[in-house]
Amino acid sequence: MWKWEAEGSPKAVIVMVHGAMEHHGRYKWLSQMWRSAGYHVIMGDLPGQGMTTRAYRGHINSFEQYLIEVRTWIEEAYEYALPVFLLGHSMGGLIAIRLLQEDELDIAGVILSSPCLGLVTQPPKLIGAASVGLNIALPKLRIDAGLKPELVTRNLEIQEEDLNDSLYVTKVSVRWYRELLGAIKEAFEDIPEFQDIPMLLMQGGDDKVVDKRPVREWFNYNQCSEKQFKEWPGLYHEIFNEPERNDVFTYALSFVETRLKTLGYVVQ
Repeated sequence: MWKWEAEGSPKAVIVMVHGAMEHHGRYKWLSQMWRSAGYHVIMGDLPGQGMTTRAYRGHINSFEQYLIEVRTWIEEAYEYALPVFLLGHSMGGLIAIRLLQEDELDIAGVILSSPCLGLVTQPPKLIGAASVGLNIALPKLRIDAGLKPELVTRNLEIQEEDLNDSLYVTKVSVRWYRELLGAIKEAFEDIPEFQDIPMLLMQGGDDKVVDKRPVREWFNYNQCSEKQFKEWPGLYHEIFNEPERNDVFTYALSFVETRLKTLGYVVQ
């Protein structure tokens, strides 16, 4: 877990949850933007990714491992005695959703960035069916994830960095894949259990990783009394890495600061 503190008088704490295959180091720009705007940032690497382990990279025994880990980050954020916001990208968005369906968290709002609620490309039916048996017999068997840098962002600089990133996960286990599918299914089944807090869901309009149709469907059925949906036309999956990322950040910042004003905080 890492903590980056804002200078001066901080306004709130942003707990960020990264997506599949990646790690906290890919969020340097975003964490610095939050810090510059007056927010503390807390983030870590999820189990099986980044710097957490060199063994069984791309593998988990249960999706619950992710929830357990992120709960520790949120508990750390509480120590600041400031409003806490949860920001989850892609699989991190799915993790945030599952947390808010299982727990009653003391957070001021949640930002979901292209949450993983469906995949654009599904494995062939034969492989999908085989994964059910392999999940029992060979759960740690790893397969190529097929997630290429050019699929997630149009930002050529980020693409180049990803190609040379030794921490980027390229293979995932059969168990990981089955757990992901299970979590997506539960995210839809447990929509009524989602905590009623202000939510901003932002989705790349030309996302080539996450299928935006089930994302919109999940949002429409969500029963939060205060929710916003923003689709960014032409943007790929990683909206906070796209060439238009300054606009995306400004939109997210506006959501957070509007919420703080509603809570009675003076935001300058």
